[in-house]
Amino acid sequence: MNARSNQVVVTGIGALTPVGNDAETTWSNLLAGKSGISRITAFDPDGLPTQIAGEVRGFDPSLVMNSKRLRRSARFTHLAVAAAREAVADSGLNLEVEDKSRIGVVINSAVAGFDTIEESTRRLVDPSRGGIHPHFVSSSLTNMPACEVSIDLGVHGPVTASALACASGLYAILEARRLILSDEADVIICGGTDAAITPVIFAGLSAMGVLSRRNDDPSAASRPFDSERDGFVFGEGAVITVLESLDHARSRGKLPIAAVAGGALTADAFHVSAPNPDGEMAAAAIAMALRRSELAPQEVSYICAHGTSTKANDRLESAAIRRVFGPEAEGIPVSSPKSMVGHIIGAAGALSAMVCALSIRDEIVPPTINLENSDPECDLDYVPTEARKMPVQAAVANAFGFGGQNCVVAFTKTTD
Repeated sequence: MNARSNQVVVTGIGALTPVGNDAETTWSNLLAGKSGISRITAFDPDGLPTQIAGEVRGFDPSLVMNSKRLRRSARFTHLAVAAAREAVADSGLNLEVEDKSRIGVVINSAVAGFDTIEESTRRLVDPSRGGIHPHFVSSSLTNMPACEVSIDLGVHGPVTASALACASGLYAILEARRLILSDEADVIICGGTDAAITPVIFAGLSAMGVLSRRNDDPSAASRPFDSERDGFVFGEGAVITVLESLDHARSRGKLPIAAVAGGALTADAFHVSAPNPDGEMAAAAIAMALRRSELAPQEVSYICAHGTSTKANDRLESAAIRRVFGPEAEGIPVSSPKSMVGHIIGAAGALSAMVCALSIRDEIVPPTINLENSDPECDLDYVPTEARKMPVQAAVANAFGFGGQNCVVAFTKTTD
């Protein structure tokens, strides 16, 4: 099946992130280089080596879900439902007239309901806290955001959820595209969500030595590709997109934002948490995504990097890009939104998809902030400090997850 004659397009986006409680606010703040990193408020972080995070602030889930639904679900679901509603509204879909059996949901998560697991463990150890909630188990499951969105919108098409660690959100886009091209659905509401800013998560990641400890300067803590980076910043958020066949979008007079041209998955088969430093399989995923999208390397305008702000990831990603693009890599702008929002885990790849689509729409790419002195092994054009106005015909999003799962998706302007 030819991806260019059977296009899958983005028609709506919703987001709650550390820099905005909707997609357009998030986008404008990313373009402005605004950091959403600050001291943790979800719990008292005193005594932990890392006390900063990218939190979604000012979100009132009671405006989205009634008290009964709130009690049976966890925060990562609350964020997903809110973002999904925004995405559907942005797409202009009229669910009253659509065939709901042809609308599906693919929402992935990496950490899932870890916050409910942690709180329920405390309740078990200390019964004075009130005991275990009857919906504890169901609220923690990875598939709950997708199921709750399906229930919320009343759609009956395929509903799935996968976990690919930090590649989860981007893989949702790829899986949604496959469902549409295989004619299992006309529309898929898809993306990623995670919300697990908890003491145990932070203690565990600190023990791994992967978190930034720049507690005295939170906004400068996430610094992808910079020689002074000391780890990533953990965050939370949800980014949901509406994907549909181009024919379906045309039938209802909707102008697409961008096309999802193709993508690829590979595995490092190297280590449970460390990426393979040679970047070979990350490069293979990029190259395969370009082939499947019928894109030549020189046609790529922009790369939204995984760019975590860890020593290993930033170097391997830079090496992988060079391996695929050769000398032309130096002329391709590469930037990391994680410099502003931190690593929002299961939603990170979905945010990269959003950045690619909106870069195509608005002909501008966001910056990598806090990039003051590039690591000598990271020697590409990382769009330091300021957004860059430029035409974007094709954009590539990278997402590399714990366990060596590499996902790459290419986005293009739509074609008639």
